Amino acid sequence: MTIEIPGFGTLRLEKLLLDYNGTLAKDGKPLPGVIERLERLSTELRITVVTADTFGTVEREMAGSGVEVHILRSRDHTHEKQLVLERLGATHTLAIGNGNNDWLMLKHAVVGITVMGPEGCTRAAMEAGDLLCGSITDALDLLLYPKRLIATLRR
Repeated sequence: MTIEIPGFGTLRLEKLLLDYNGTLAKDGKPLPGVIERLERLSTELRITVVTADTFGTVEREMAGSGVEVHILRSRDHTHEKQLVLERLGATHTLAIGNGNNDWLMLKHAVVGITVMGPEGCTRAAMEAGDLLCGSITDALDLLLYPKRLIATLRR
């Protein structure tokens, strides 16, 4: 997916990195409209969901959606998420998150989108992202309808 944004640069997106709980899901269940959007985006982007899987539901809930799930195992989820981003290739990966442990992946991704979802978002995530969206569906729609992303990020 190539998106030219005046004054911002040309994005050559290959991957999408997403936090699960608080971003894609509430109480371990995907928010309405999320799965359908991920399925559509998975035809153009490699999608990875990172999570501590607090509710033990992510693999069941994401089954068949076209996404890869990475369960966090370390004690330092902030740096583990950044390591996942580095393995994917930050220059071609857009990241979406909301929490304290998302700020490094948001900061170092080619574009970081902070979501103000039902759980809110942290100040660290807000400051690290390139833009803030009111919901995960709004954030995913920026990729499904790239002119919206262009309109927001252009200078």
